[in-house]
Amino acid sequence: MFWDWMIDHNHFVLHSGNETFLPDAKEVYSVINSPEKIVSIDGRECKNIKDSFPLIRFSKIGSPVQCRFSSDSGHIICSVFVTRRQKEIQLDYCDNKIVNHCVYNNEWFYVSGDLKNLQESLSSAGISEQGLVSMAEYLKVIRDNVFSEYPFVINDIDIDEIKNQSGTLPVPNSLNAKLYPYQEQGYRWMSYMLDESRGCLLGDEMGLGKTIQVIAVILNLVKQGKGPVLIVAPVSLLANWKNEILKFAPSVKTLVHHGPQRTGNSLVFKEFDVVISAYSSVCTDFSIISMLNWDLVVLDEAQNIKNYDSQRAKFIKRIKRKSNIAVTGTPFENHITDVWSLMDFVFPGIFGSVSQFSSSVPDNIDGGKLIEPVVSPLMLRRLVKDVAQDLPEKVIIPQPLQMSESEIRGYNEIRKIVSDTLSTEGISIMTIQRLRMFCTHPDVSSGALVSNPYETSIKYQRLTELIEEIISKGEKVIVFTSFTKMIDILVNDIAGRFLVKTMSIYGETPINERQSIVDQFNDYPRPAVLVLNPRAAGVGLNITGANHVIHYNLEWNPAIEDQASARAYRRGQKKTVFVYRLYYENTVEQVINERLNRKRDIAASTIIGTDGAEQDRQDVLKALSLIPDII
Repeated sequence: MFWDWMIDHNHFVLHSGNETFLPDAKEVYSVINSPEKIVSIDGRECKNIKDSFPLIRFSKIGSPVQCRFSSDSGHIICSVFVTRRQKEIQLDYCDNKIVNHCVYNNEWFYVSGDLKNLQESLSSAGISEQGLVSMAEYLKVIRDNVFSEYPFVINDIDIDEIKNQSGTLPVPNSLNAKLYPYQEQGYRWMSYMLDESRGCLLGDEMGLGKTIQVIAVILNLVKQGKGPVLIVAPVSLLANWKNEILKFAPSVKTLVHHGPQRTGNSLVFKEFDVVISAYSSVCTDFSIISMLNWDLVVLDEAQNIKNYDSQRAKFIKRIKRKSNIAVTGTPFENHITDVWSLMDFVFPGIFGSVSQFSSSVPDNIDGGKLIEPVVSPLMLRRLVKDVAQDLPEKVIIPQPLQMSESEIRGYNEIRKIVSDTLSTEGISIMTIQRLRMFCTHPDVSSGALVSNPYETSIKYQRLTELIEEIISKGEKVIVFTSFTKMIDILVNDIAGRFLVKTMSIYGETPINERQSIVDQFNDYPRPAVLVLNPRAAGVGLNITGANHVIHYNLEWNPAIEDQASARAYRRGQKKTVFVYRLYYENTVEQVINERLNRKRDIAASTIIGTDGAEQDRQDVLKALSLIPDII
């Protein structure tokens, strides 16, 4: 059988009947140098190529291969080319491989450069032709290029363009909320990334509504018949996730897997669209959690797995799942291995083993710059200042909480004692006050010496999470609480826990010293915490140095709370103010919260008293009837 030479696109092939054969550059080069008129290539007899194409000049100088990634209307495009005589010439693909020679403008030349490593990288990523590629394929090649001794990629990707134009997926109609423009972008980007690369990290600053963006993504998945979705969060946030889903996506069937009554049967999970669980519960119940292949796993406060060697991180990463979303306002805090651990959840294996990563990436700013081309496409992080035009001047963020088992036991003991006194003593604000004190912190109610307030209070744990994130942003926070002992606990613990300046004003603080304390706080150039009693410092003071306000316990009177918030939310404040309201569900604090909302609705500010008013009586009786339970 005799074979004929022909040009296919930009390369030579041998052709015979219905068969074609692609010689590589070495084989073509050997023919060029042969004096014979008839030659054989891999057993295929053919004319000398120079006789078949007398007008083509055969160069003995090659051109180095290059690979470029570019973006167009939110799509990623891969092209492989050489630059010859100041002109880019696209190389051909054949049988999923780059052809290592080229015919262009009556000239033949071979392809030089690191073609082997480029070919291996493209093939490993799943790229078998030029044109549109997925985000996952792009990231794998970029990763290889970052760690290559001789980089082979020209990266012209505009990541911001990708994030801004990641589809036109409509927000589900069943979402009971109107998303801000940046939240719509976050929803579309996360949905795009789940399709393109299996995972992403939403790293918006606190207060920007990360939870509702994720709920929109989940609602879209449920609409497609997918699920169940597993949400893993700190214990302090389980109630918040449950309430937010109920509020914004009531059609989504939700199960909270936590506490002594949680199921031991994995089949139960399949009856729900979303399962919410704590990090501790996932580790304890890993055997049943791992029986499902979850459509999506969401990690809230994902910095909880930053320690790659922790049991928590190891269990989480072993969960069988199709896609991943990590949610955190503080993505990378201390070491470069924090990045590895989070990215290893978001895109498993993207950086290889931790030992390979640590040996290649220095634990400093240079290491961060080295891996930025891989990390940046996987993370969406907006700062408050970037989206301030979308936000109102004040954002109120409820933080419903569930007590721990030990807190529930202690609360119910007091509740029973208080209930027993009703028949003999009637309704007393002081008896309700004991429940309020317990909700503030068990040690405030008992009068016990406090060693580590974090260990015995879910509410305190949530407070520290909020303060840690605020401090990491370099900002200041005001914390309001009604009880002097709680002020002492906060001042002593926060100062030592976070090594941050912590000040306070309460009833016994001399009036002539209060403004001086506020001035010091406002002028202090670094993060700081100011703990205030809302009655002693809730009126008159201008505390615009802080744009975060935490109401650690709620007041019966909405006017007291609103006036306290106004210490930061007032003329002279240049930032959006975020107001966090912490309260325990199914306790007296829930009744207080409902009362505040009711009073605001009727624009009243009545404080509960002992005059036997029917509404006061009903509120007290409801508070005593509520029994907190592990969700």
